[in-house]
Amino acid sequence: MRIRFTKMQGAGNDFVVLDETRARLGLSAAQYRFLADRHFGVGADQILSVRPSPGPGLDFEYVIHNADGGEVEHCGNGARCFVRYVHDKGLTERNPVRVRVKNGEISLAANADGRVTVDMGAPVFELPRVPFRSQGLRPEPLGSFERWSLPLPEGSAPVAVLSMGNPHAVLLVDDVDRAPVLSWGPLIESHAAFPQRVNAGFLQVVDRRTVRLRVYERGVGETLACGTGACAAVVAGIRLGLLDGQVDVHTRGGVLTIAWQDSPTHDAPVFMTGPATTVFEGEIELPDVL
Repeated sequence: MRIRFTKMQGAGNDFVVLDETRARLGLSAAQYRFLADRHFGVGADQILSVRPSPGPGLDFEYVIHNADGGEVEHCGNGARCFVRYVHDKGLTERNPVRVRVKNGEISLAANADGRVTVDMGAPVFELPRVPFRSQGLRPEPLGSFERWSLPLPEGSAPVAVLSMGNPHAVLLVDDVDRAPVLSWGPLIESHAAFPQRVNAGFLQVVDRRTVRLRVYERGVGETLACGTGACAAVVAGIRLGLLDGQVDVHTRGGVLTIAWQDSPTHDAPVFMTGPATTVFEGEIELPDVL
């Protein structure tokens, strides 16, 4: 099967985007893995599928598959590329665009400065909904939040736990360049406390409006940027009493601006603003069986 694709990136987080507005391609997990493969396929952190509106009040359905072929709930950097794609391809003139993701709905808006703002929805703190198993672990209160010490083979990792539509564990570090991202990242990702695995964020607070961040993404590994990871890190930092309501997140792929106005109920939406760029377009022959 031969298919067309568009390669895009947002702050270095790169994607293969597929137009399924006319018909489903019906790709298997193995074919998604092939597309994401940087040696034999196109190469990407995630595969994004643009599908028709699934219901009233929605413009599209936004479906995300990780490089390992598994479908996931959300991808913030991908969401910015999604709205750039549907506008560039003439699939809609609406702005903002409202789309269905696996666990809900989000709103995406293209800005006059070329960046894109995404209403990422409200963070989730209820541990069963993350999901996170806290049995046998003790919370360590800080600010209006808490951290949970995860036992690891080489010590313990005190992480703030929340969901941005997908699960995140945020670890404060003194210097992200020296943080054990590649050794601790996979251990946190697959820790037994997270039954659906987790994205592991390593957060360095520079000042109350500036942070540096590296994320070991579930099913992908370390990426140059992670949109939901940036949102989770800033929300955690605000609740821990370390950050103000608008923060520039410096990733290895670029800068994302995250805004969240906390409230007594902690249910305000998170807004993420950042770049979205088309890299190239092409066609590729997909093997029928892999």
